[in-house]
Amino acid sequence: MAEPIRGKRNDITAPTPQNTPLATAPISSHAQQPGVSSIKEEDMNAADSIFAQNPQIVQMIQGRLGSLIGRPSGYIESLPAPVRRRVAGLRGIQKEHTKIEAQFQEEVLELEKKYFAKFKPLYEKRSAIVNGQAEPSEEEVNLGEDEDEDEETKPEVEKVDKPADIPDNVAGIPEFWLSAMKNQVTLAETITDRDEAALKHLTDIRLEYLDKPGFRLIFEFAPNEFFTNKTISKTYFYQAETGYGSEFMYDHAEGDNIEWLPGKNLTVRVEAKKQRNKNTKQTRIVKKTVPTESFFRFFSPPKAPSEEDEEDEEVDHIEELLELDYQLGEDIKEKLIPRAIDWFTGEALVYEGMDEELDPEDFDDDEDEDDLSEDHDDDEEESDDDDESGKPKQETAECKQS
Repeated sequence: MAEPIRGKRNDITAPTPQNTPLATAPISSHAQQPGVSSIKEEDMNAADSIFAQNPQIVQMIQGRLGSLIGRPSGYIESLPAPVRRRVAGLRGIQKEHTKIEAQFQEEVLELEKKYFAKFKPLYEKRSAIVNGQAEPSEEEVNLGEDEDEDEETKPEVEKVDKPADIPDNVAGIPEFWLSAMKNQVTLAETITDRDEAALKHLTDIRLEYLDKPGFRLIFEFAPNEFFTNKTISKTYFYQAETGYGSEFMYDHAEGDNIEWLPGKNLTVRVEAKKQRNKNTKQTRIVKKTVPTESFFRFFSPPKAPSEEDEEDEEVDHIEELLELDYQLGEDIKEKLIPRAIDWFTGEALVYEGMDEELDPEDFDDDEDEDDLSEDHDDDEEESDDDDESGKPKQETAECKQS
């Protein structure tokens, strides 16, 4: 299990079946910076106008460019025979390299499984303490209290009153996993106020490796008023063939069906609209169930684009959902489960670079920006189908602990 690395880059795109390269890019013998000096804005506007009026031109250009991808440039074929022979030799060496890379990836996976078996007893002990089934030993408490740390270097902790709803004799650590998830930014953005009532019953999150490349995330719940499932799992599968560099490529995910109790499905909401009869002028309330944002949609992963999805915007949207879905699974596997206590306390945010204060000098005032302090009309009529409880929070969850 990889531990957080200070300063780690977070801009790496998660692999999906759509963006994982299947072959090397074509080689050009004249790869250099374009020599166009400048393009005037009016020229760009004229070009946009032409393309807007002739969408078939755009399709023709896109089709032509697509047919060129992967085609040889002719440079290699133009080389002298001895040089082409050397190029072929280097390709042979590269194939041997690829074989070793594949072996390396397989051994890394086996090593990861080996050490996960060593971590598992620790996770089981953590679960017992969180759920009030056991107490930590004195040695564990002493290690956790950092007695060797210099008192002068300890950060000052703001004193707050104990929550009124937590008695002194409470068992375990209430809302442990919910608090940890709310401090993990990518997960926090998926959790709504309505979800929190259900996630308070989350007792453990476990990881299992599949016999073939892939893993399963298992969420355990105490009895609650939302669904009858004791566990809800989600499984991530990888493709049978490895990608460029012999790395395992993500294929798809499958989630368990949630057995919602009547009227408790958090992934939908009820819209109420007024309808007026044209003849009698009488009005009635019509209710309709529509999908809404919820963390529990995580267990209904998106499907890869099909051949029928021809619109670029629709395909791009699906790919973004696939990428986000994969990244959430990786964050739970690689970050949340191994260091749940650090996310509960908020200490893990240090490794994510979230504790750095923003420097006002890094931002420039935009004179053309609209005045955000402008008054707005408070008398705007509210829609009948507004449902604030079904919308995800817009602000990042703050650390609940210090």
